[in-house]
Amino acid sequence: MKSKKKVLVWLLLAIWAIIVLFPFYWMVLTSLKEYGAYNAEYIPQFFTLAPTFENYIQAFTDVPLGKYLLNTLFFAIVTTGLMVFVTILAAFAFARMDFKGKNVLFTLFLALMMIPGELVVITNFVTITELDLRNTFLGLILPSVTSVFYIYLLRENFAQVPDQLYFAAKVDGTSDWRYLWRVMVPICMPTLVTITILKVIECWNLYIWPSLITDDPKYFLVSNGIQQIRESGFGRANIPAMMAAVVAVSVPLIVLFLIFRKQIMSGVAQGGTKG
Repeated sequence: MKSKKKVLVWLLLAIWAIIVLFPFYWMVLTSLKEYGAYNAEYIPQFFTLAPTFENYIQAFTDVPLGKYLLNTLFFAIVTTGLMVFVTILAAFAFARMDFKGKNVLFTLFLALMMIPGELVVITNFVTITELDLRNTFLGLILPSVTSVFYIYLLRENFAQVPDQLYFAAKVDGTSDWRYLWRVMVPICMPTLVTITILKVIECWNLYIWPSLITDDPKYFLVSNGIQQIRESGFGRANIPAMMAAVVAVSVPLIVLFLIFRKQIMSGVAQGGTKG
């Protein structure tokens, strides 16, 4: 009976894995098809006998995708660095410091999680425009340097650190600033790694905000480049070249996740467990 149950579980997992991985297979397959052959398909073909890498060459020559990748890398590194710094300070304040109205303020802060991000896009756009920061990296970065969810996640992790460590550090004359960076941050490093990787992925995949705030190719990110490639077809969307660009853009994120997958799972579990 146990063997049958185990076989059934593995069968269901295999089916689920196929369902999850099929879009990636279709993306890679489409990127290897010629533009004319793809548009000539009335019935989608699940394989190709004449793969071509022309779409990858086209993705990097029709538009400066390499430059957009560098822009995105710069944007992701700077934004993530600032966000992690702000998150650490805010989480420490809510977890360890005592000040009047802290609980009320934290409750109101958490209430912001109920507001969809799309609702504040217009406000951010108007603010950045009035500050004359359109078509600048600063305008791209500023709205993304805070995250209520990441502050909450790290605050819960900070709260798990025993109070005895804090009191012992204060007896030794350690300042709050030194205690934060020498004790709290190293202990909660798995959660910080998780937050960092998730933020990098978020920045890498950002589409709506860069499309609104930049119309100068000098500041385009990969999302803008993929849209340009999509529109490069002769009267039709150039889907194979766009898929080739998506594959090229996705590879760094997949590699990043595979390298740090254990830290991500450990960090989420550690941040979400109390006691």
